[in-house]
Amino acid sequence: MIEDASEGVILAGEVILAGGVIVYPTETVYGLGGSTLVEEAISRVFRIKNRPHSMPIFIAVSSYEMLERVAEINEEERDILERILPGPVSVLIRKKSIVPDSLTAGSPLVGIRFPDHELAREIIDSCGPITSTSANVTGSPPPASAADVSREIADAVDLVIDGGRCRYAQPSTLLDLSARRVVRKGAGLEAVLRAIM
Repeated sequence: MIEDASEGVILAGEVILAGGVIVYPTETVYGLGGSTLVEEAISRVFRIKNRPHSMPIFIAVSSYEMLERVAEINEEERDILERILPGPVSVLIRKKSIVPDSLTAGSPLVGIRFPDHELAREIIDSCGPITSTSANVTGSPPPASAADVSREIADAVDLVIDGGRCRYAQPSTLLDLSARRVVRKGAGLEAVLRAIM
């Protein structure tokens, strides 16, 4: 487990670029991060979580420029996004062809996280978009601290970054941007409702 932030960013980026998988902190819960461009890394995230391939995995980005490399947004949608991101919110958006179908279970939409967490964004900056899914076996409670990450998960990944306790300690609100509809209530809900009213 890595506790030094600057050391953690460098190591995490190296691991992800080499096709590995890490556990990393965000403001909501700890996530499993692997490159979204390496099929083996994506498959490994599914295996580690024991997640059916019919359940999509989201992408974490660290800037609007990176978001627009993987997703299609118009001016009105960007206006909404700028009111809620970066923040504890996930957004379903039309995906670009660069996003593998294996991540989205064949859906034309992709879930995007743009975390309001400096360490998470620094890691993403260092290696490009990474998977955004809670660092737990599917159906188990998501971890809100590095200490909460199960031994099963910790042993299965290449690196665990300890960023302290998550600020919200609950999953993000999920917004279907094109439908302007909240799919899942969680952290950031009030900001989302204000943005889509």
